[in-house]
Order: sequence, then C-alpha cells, then structure tokens
Amino acid sequence: MKFTPTPLPGAYLVDLERRGDDRGFFARFFCENEFARAGLVNRFVQVNNSVTAKKGTLRGMHFQLPPAGEVKLVRCVKGALFDVIVDLRPDSATFGKWFGAELTAENKTMMYVPRGFAHGFLTLTDHVEALYLVSDFYSPENERGLRYDDPKIGVHWPAVVHEVSEKDRNWPGLDADFHGIERMRGLL
Repeated sequence: MKFTPTPLPGAYLVDLERRGDDRGFFARFFCENEFARAGLVNRFVQVNNSVTAKKGTLRGMHFQLPPAGEVKLVRCVKGALFDVIVDLRPDSATFGKWFGAELTAENKTMMYVPRGFAHGFLTLTDHVEALYLVSDFYSPENERGLRYDDPKIGVHWPAVVHEVSEKDRNWPGLDADFHGIERMRGLL
C-alpha cells in the first residue's frame, strides 16, 4: 500500500499496490503490518457498509468524542463520492481546516481518517457504496456532528447537495462546547 499524507497532519490517502496481469489484479485492502509500519492505527473492530441511491446526497459530518473516538478507513466500492475530513483537534495547526478527495470504485483510493476529525461525503453518482473500517464501536453518547455547510469551515463541495438527512441538516456549526473540542486535546 502507498500512504500519501494529506495537508492535515495524521490523515492519509491510501492507494493499493496492484499486482496483476491480463486477468485482472490482486491488492491488499488492509494489512495490519503495513499500517503499523506507517505508524497508523492497525486495529479495527467494525466494517460498516453505506449504500446511497442518489447522486447529490450528503452524509456527514460525523465523529465520536474520546474515549470512543474513531479512526476510519473509507473506500468507495461502487460509484463515486467526494470524501471530506475536518480537523477538530484543538492542538493542531490545521484546526478547523478541511481536506477532500474523490474516492471512486475505479481509483480504489481510500481515506484514512484519524481520531479528532469530522468525516462526511457527497455522492457524485447514483448507486454509491462505501465500506468503512472503524477502530471503535459506535457510542451514541459520544456521537457528534458538524454542519456540512458551516461558513467557518467553508467546505467547497464539488457538486450541488440535493439531499441531506434531517439529523445532518440540523447539526450546529463549529461550537467548542457542543462539539467537545477540549476532549480532543492531545490527539496529535
């Protein structure tokens, strides 16, 4: 696997090292040893599957507070999506900054999302399917969300947002108290 740092410290794009011939290719989606050598979390407790029917559907921006903070490894296995992360670690020089990348079934690129980051995506095609490896179990009491169109963050979504769940539409803009920012101190 090839680990490419993003502009947000601790977050990576992960590309497969394909070995193939005229029949196709073989590649590791995940290898505990390779992630450990790269200094990344290499223990995942869940694999989540997200299916979205329509282009222009936004899911996010979600995260969990410590002690249930999650690391995610996200891959699009059908269609295309624009994956976005926001650094919410108060000790980080990139606090409040965002990064986005197109993940598609064709490019097979994955997003490694560290603890202390909000995460969401916008579908760029109909019939999108994504898989997430997640390092911690879902903890409803630690769940939070950040408004996807918060002007303080300023994410530039590459397409029109047509659908957003009521829950995601009603998350507040960045608010230190609501979002538990102090609980994410020391995650660097």
